[in-house]
Amino acid sequence: MSAEAADREAATSSRPCTPPQTCWFEFLLEESLLEKHLRKPCPDPAPVQLIVQFLEQASKPSVNEQNQVQPPPDNKRNRILKLLALKVAAHLKWDLDILEKSLSVPVLNMLLNELLCISKVPPGTKHVDMDLATLPPTTAMAILLYNRWAIRTIVQSSFPVKQAKPGPPQLSVMNQMQQEKELTENILKVLKEQAADSILVLEAALKLNKDLYVHTMRTLDLLAVEPGMVNGETESSTAGLKIKTEEMQCQVCYDLGAAYFQQGSTNSAVYENAREKFFRTKELIAEIGSLSLHCTIDEKRLAGYCQACDVLVPSSDSTSQQLTPYSQVHICLRSGNYQEVIQIFIEDNLTFSLPVQFRQSVLRELFQKAQQGNEALDEICFKVCACNTVRDILEGRTISVQFNQLFLRPNREKIDFLLEVCSRSINLEKASDCLKGNMAAFLKNVCLGLEDLQYVFMISSHELFITLLKDEERKLLVDQMRKRSPRVNLCIKPVTSFYDIPASASVNIGQLEHQLILSVDPWRIRQILIELHGMTSERQFWTVSNKWEIPSVYSGVILGIKDSLTRDLVYILMAKGLHCSTVKDFSHAKQLFAACLELVTEFSPKLRQVMLNEMLLLDIHTHEAGTGQSGERPPSDLISRVRGYLEMRLPDIPLRQVVAEECVAFMLNWRENEYLTLQVPAFLLQSNPYVKLGQLLAATCKELPGPKESRRTAKDLWEVVVQICSVSSQHKRGNDGRVSLIKQRESTLGIMYRYVLVCFCQLQVFAFSKIYIL
Repeated sequence: MSAEAADREAATSSRPCTPPQTCWFEFLLEESLLEKHLRKPCPDPAPVQLIVQFLEQASKPSVNEQNQVQPPPDNKRNRILKLLALKVAAHLKWDLDILEKSLSVPVLNMLLNELLCISKVPPGTKHVDMDLATLPPTTAMAILLYNRWAIRTIVQSSFPVKQAKPGPPQLSVMNQMQQEKELTENILKVLKEQAADSILVLEAALKLNKDLYVHTMRTLDLLAVEPGMVNGETESSTAGLKIKTEEMQCQVCYDLGAAYFQQGSTNSAVYENAREKFFRTKELIAEIGSLSLHCTIDEKRLAGYCQACDVLVPSSDSTSQQLTPYSQVHICLRSGNYQEVIQIFIEDNLTFSLPVQFRQSVLRELFQKAQQGNEALDEICFKVCACNTVRDILEGRTISVQFNQLFLRPNREKIDFLLEVCSRSINLEKASDCLKGNMAAFLKNVCLGLEDLQYVFMISSHELFITLLKDEERKLLVDQMRKRSPRVNLCIKPVTSFYDIPASASVNIGQLEHQLILSVDPWRIRQILIELHGMTSERQFWTVSNKWEIPSVYSGVILGIKDSLTRDLVYILMAKGLHCSTVKDFSHAKQLFAACLELVTEFSPKLRQVMLNEMLLLDIHTHEAGTGQSGERPPSDLISRVRGYLEMRLPDIPLRQVVAEECVAFMLNWRENEYLTLQVPAFLLQSNPYVKLGQLLAATCKELPGPKESRRTAKDLWEVVVQICSVSSQHKRGNDGRVSLIKQRESTLGIMYRYVLVCFCQLQVFAFSKIYIL
């Protein structure tokens, strides 16, 4: 052997070797191997894996000489394999919790049927027809084990199960899984058909007054050596593992209670039986104590069952005893008294007596009812969710997604209720620093998530907030809110609220008012107003400048806005926009109008239409001052908007006369004579003589080629011009944004169409604003 080979051999031999796994057939070759294997601390394969391997080998079908599949033969090999499986189950003391957790329904069904067979239960005989009191102890216990498993399997099948993620698709594996699924469904079908009989068998077992015995590895070995001993030692009172009467009844009561509780979903009267069995289980557990080796009950699950039964079936002496919170919540839900449920949840935030899962289930039930069309429950859902959220943050859990969704559009009522819940959910004198810290962090996060500064003031000025947060923390919070939102142009980046910039009290009111007068940036205007309203709520800042004027038809609607900050903002944005339009600063006017439109869209359809009308007038002026002077036709979209305005008939919308006048002039300038002659609404012709003038001008231009008709249209036109001049020389229009007298607008006279220039140049009264008939 070379030196390298020797080194390699030495290194290999020095590594710890994993002992090879014992194969199933080795237990057939050596009788004592099974007991030796099971006595190991961590046997490999595990006991439940051995059961699967033994039964799988014993149930393999055979193939005859003609290649026909035959059922498994009843030979010595298969009988020994089944006996080995039973011995492993006996080693596990027939603990159904362990067996159900690790074995599939078909395998466990085969195992328990083998137990019935070896316990000499006559095949084909109904268990309900057998008298347990007269049967041998091991036979009676085998029947009880089978029927306990039957109803436990039925109950377990009613629970939703998360499907395991499938691995790479393999045809053989998929076929095997499908076969096992079909076999499980068939077994469940049979068990459900026999469920009533299984319940009767278990009810009869509760009447037994004797201890029972279950097969052990020793009794099973005796059966293998001498089957005749089944009538001897294995049936005596000392054979097998002793199960005391109280232990047996405790397990049976718990399983029956679970079965009755599962049936209660379709028959509520059965809940009474479930309650009786569960409370009897609790009594038996108290009698047995913690010394029992064979009675394993999930006491937490039992407590949950008992609490549920208390809610569903209150005890007869409930009038003399105080109802539990579970019962109170259930009664309130059934009667529709949701406000009482909210009060119970708020009180529970101090005691933490109700499990979080129960509170969440109540919220899910309310959400389901709300989604079914009961809109009145939307507010209740928010309040219950707020109570649960406060409970979560007090216990150090994160805020739920549901709360964030419901709090997406906060209002004053939601803020008030949330503050009430927070105040009533913590006892500041007795609360620990951890609870106080959790509550303070929650209130800070709520403030940081709010866009409306008024809501932030509601929280920051609350007694609980002031108590929990120090002055330095509150100042730091204000700085954080100031830094969180970058300044952007409102025309580019739409925002959901106009109050997402916090106030700053670092400057005095006079300086801010001066900045407010000079600024034409809508974002800056809003920021200044927020800061001013943060300093004082007694002043009306739309009166700061006497040059801020809006048409009287608009002022009534705008000054009727209840919220003072919104009222000031709408008034100032519109006034500044009209002023910019008058001085032909169209870019700033458009920004101001767009910001105002965005704001009023959220709460007033009437003001929204007003702003759309003003933006239409602004676009007309912009085109006339720009590309219109070079003769370029306006875009079709603008012409369509002008037509839409002229045809609009909304009686509740305040309208300025000048908008209709400019629209008619716009149509005349771009030779829309056919439309003005035939399609202008009649009500507009009757109410506005300037529109009538536009129609007659269009008709005159249209009829000029025919000398007979042109004389009549020219006469009608002259009469309307005389009417306009006589009215305009006596009345001013001070609030419509125009120059007061028609006679004073001679400088705006444009070049008229050549066919009518000779007829009307002498009048000098056709001083329609910016009419350029090309």
